[in-house]
Amino acid sequence: MAITRLTDIIEVFDSKWTYGDMKFGYESEVNQDHDTKYPLMLVEPPESTIPVVYNGREEYTFEINFYNLYSQAAQSVVTLQKRWDNLQDLANEWLDMVLKNYQDVNVEAYLEDESIAIERVKEVANDRLVQIKLTFTMSAFTKCFRPVSNYPSDYSDLVVWLKADSGATFDIASKRVSAWADQSGNSNDVAQSTAANQPLRHGYDGANDKSYLSFDGTNDFLVSSSNCPISTNSYTIFVVAKHNSTQTDTRSIFFYQKTSSVAVIKVGFNDNKLYSSIRSGVLNTAQSQTSGNANSYGLIATSFNGNGGRLTSQFNNESSQSNTILGWSSAIDYNENTFTIGADSSTFASANVEEVIVYNREITDDEKLDVRNYLNTKYKIY
Repeated sequence: MAITRLTDIIEVFDSKWTYGDMKFGYESEVNQDHDTKYPLMLVEPPESTIPVVYNGREEYTFEINFYNLYSQAAQSVVTLQKRWDNLQDLANEWLDMVLKNYQDVNVEAYLEDESIAIERVKEVANDRLVQIKLTFTMSAFTKCFRPVSNYPSDYSDLVVWLKADSGATFDIASKRVSAWADQSGNSNDVAQSTAANQPLRHGYDGANDKSYLSFDGTNDFLVSSSNCPISTNSYTIFVVAKHNSTQTDTRSIFFYQKTSSVAVIKVGFNDNKLYSSIRSGVLNTAQSQTSGNANSYGLIATSFNGNGGRLTSQFNNESSQSNTILGWSSAIDYNENTFTIGADSSTFASANVEEVIVYNREITDDEKLDVRNYLNTKYKIY
């Protein structure tokens, strides 16, 4: 069943009110805009409860106000009762259309089996409007709570978990980020002591209006305080990010280079597409995979199995790509050097970064699906 948020419900309310203007706000705001097209529907921000946590349904108590003009001249022609009745007819028709929108096999939202309260008011605000107020409760499936939900920390060998809504140390005035704390519990933090090279932290306007860190593509980057924690010959990396440039060469969100280029990991963008690669300096060979549009927020899920030299990547909800580096040495590991966020050894990424997750193994397909679902539920990538 699809998750339905308050935003989704309000969008349906708005689309079904075709008789005049629709506003989302408070009664005190009526008449503030003197160019209002009546009849007006005003949806007040609802209160809500989740009565049964593991049911996942949220019950919103809506107060919907319908207003129309009732001038002195109109009062001699149309009775107050008739004007109320006409306004209620529109309200009833609107509510019917809203409920029809949710007549589906997978019902996302429905009206609770309680009475609808109807209040009639006259001489409202400066324009002396007539008003009908409907109060009702609507139930919507809004959240899969644990143990239904899965989080990156539910699976073993999580070694790095950087997310823009947690752990960023930044200056409030300038937004410059000096440190980004690892949420995996392993203290694999990243930091930047030089103010001019620090990315900016934004509390909203990212994917699905979430927080993000913006890197300028000129000199911004963060580097780990300790060596890369991939101590086996395999890994899994997830990145949610967006490219803010038309640069067509490779730009890395996650970058690791083993001493003497024995192994190089890059996850980010190439040719304005989402990108993942691994290279062996010993074999002088590499594998890379790209897809999608990097100029929109994307989800990269990439893993490498060092025992077979197999790189597997999935971009957004597309089919997985898998390629093998012949002759790859299973003895290679990736913890001889630090790792970098937002840059590689020679270039910088102009990017918004939401989240970076790293596992010290190639996790299973089912585990990958759960982590991808966690990220897509949070950021609404696809």
